[in-house]
Amino acid sequence: MALEGLHHITAITGDAPGSVDFYARLLGLRLVKKTVNFDAPDVYHLYFGDETGTPGSILTFFEFPGARPGRAGAGMVHRIAWRVAGDHALDLWARRLEAEGVTSRRTGSSLRFADPEGLEHELIVADVPDAPLVAGAAGVPADVALQGFHAVRAYSPRPEASAGLLEVLGFAPVGDDEWELAGERRRARYVHDAPPPARGAQSAGTVHHVAWSAADDAELDAFRARLREAGAHPTTIIDRQYFHSVYFREPSGVLFELASRDIGFDVDEPAESLGQDLKLPPQYEGHRAQLVEILTPLPNPRAEASA
Repeated sequence: MALEGLHHITAITGDAPGSVDFYARLLGLRLVKKTVNFDAPDVYHLYFGDETGTPGSILTFFEFPGARPGRAGAGMVHRIAWRVAGDHALDLWARRLEAEGVTSRRTGSSLRFADPEGLEHELIVADVPDAPLVAGAAGVPADVALQGFHAVRAYSPRPEASAGLLEVLGFAPVGDDEWELAGERRRARYVHDAPPPARGAQSAGTVHHVAWSAADDAELDAFRARLREAGAHPTTIIDRQYFHSVYFREPSGVLFELASRDIGFDVDEPAESLGQDLKLPPQYEGHRAQLVEILTPLPNPRAEASA
């Protein structure tokens, strides 16, 4: 029993249309699900990823319209790292970002930049056996497209305090304050960095939580037992419609989730039309008319690209 790297990463935005434009049009991810926050249905939960929303490629956003920019601090993830095929991909991304007015910084085989709300990203040429998780997008050739997550970096003043719990989850140390979680098919890294002096503020442009990939409910239950024995406080299994989830905090303060990969995003719409229509969990379907009036209208980036 081993977790298969990252399942998804969830962040916060104050501008859902802007996020669709940046992540779907500019970065070439597919908008694979347009739904609502299950705990606050008057705000969007948007999912971006590869063509089918494969675990390991999924970046999601809660939209709180007009939210002020946040700031990553101790106990928060501050950067998301993605894989790309090679230096030629970094060259293209540097040009593509520059053409859109996005500043980037190249260091060896990596390229760093931020989205319009300040969420940091890094593109990395990584030598791993994992299959690339690629979306098809206008203007982004397949050989330079983003290939799924490589790592997340979090701020922690005491990274050593997290070691025991990370080992319980199956992480192995691969460097100073750097850990790798590897299953049979996918792997991902979790890195602790020294925090900045300023206190963090969770709002637009910050990561809310990171989810690691479990097989099913049986595996979630097994890890819940391990976590309780290790002194953590995992939730019960929660149905998120497209996966089942367990939440807890690792000792640095970062909110972790274990999410199952046995359901998927085509459970309520065909794979070919993922992300086009608003999908609601059953408990909110009766409020569809009111929610459609409240939620910000969003473009369909694929329809616009083909027009």
